[in-house]
Amino acid sequence: MNDEDYQEEYEEEDFYDETDDDGESEDEEVEHYAIRPNKTRIKKEIAEVFAMAEEICALSPAHIAEFELPESIEQAMRDAGKMGQNSARKRLLKYITAQLRKLDTAAIHEKLARMKNRSAHAVREHHQAERWRDLLLAANGNQQLTQFIEEFPAADSQHLRQLQRNAQKEAKEAKPPKSARLLYKYLKELIADASDLPPVADDTLDDQDAED
Repeated sequence: MNDEDYQEEYEEEDFYDETDDDGESEDEEVEHYAIRPNKTRIKKEIAEVFAMAEEICALSPAHIAEFELPESIEQAMRDAGKMGQNSARKRLLKYITAQLRKLDTAAIHEKLARMKNRSAHAVREHHQAERWRDLLLAANGNQQLTQFIEEFPAADSQHLRQLQRNAQKEAKEAKPPKSARLLYKYLKELIADASDLPPVADDTLDDQDAED
């Protein structure tokens, strides 16, 4: 479906009727107005769906597919994701918005919220693993290792100590950080598997930075 097709289909969408029948009596007009949707509320809802559509279009095709939307909408979203900030993209987003409003937007919004939360957890796990790796490879790494094992009792202490020693040796000999990467990977797995992620205290890291 090209841009003209998207535009034509979008223009056929009537979000609300702005016309009045000139032949209506005053009582009929009052009754019609009473049941007529609030335009301000509808415009706000459209704006919210439009913003949600923009967020989804910015995702990767694989993530867009997770929403299990009709193929026509999914394809339009993938197309919009490839476009720059121009009028054609805005028209396409309007089309997507119109199509989404025919669906259960609350369910779509919930899926988006879960995806963003999942992404936020992944970022948090990444940063925690990086910070713990740096702490374990610092001068007082043995002390930090003891603290880590206390907070993550599922950790294999012998495996961690071996990775720590190998990574420290690589750093001293200026070798490629193979063991440091393996250490990060193992730390990240442990952190991801933990039901309650214990934070690495900022002051602990600050103290280590001061020592360095």
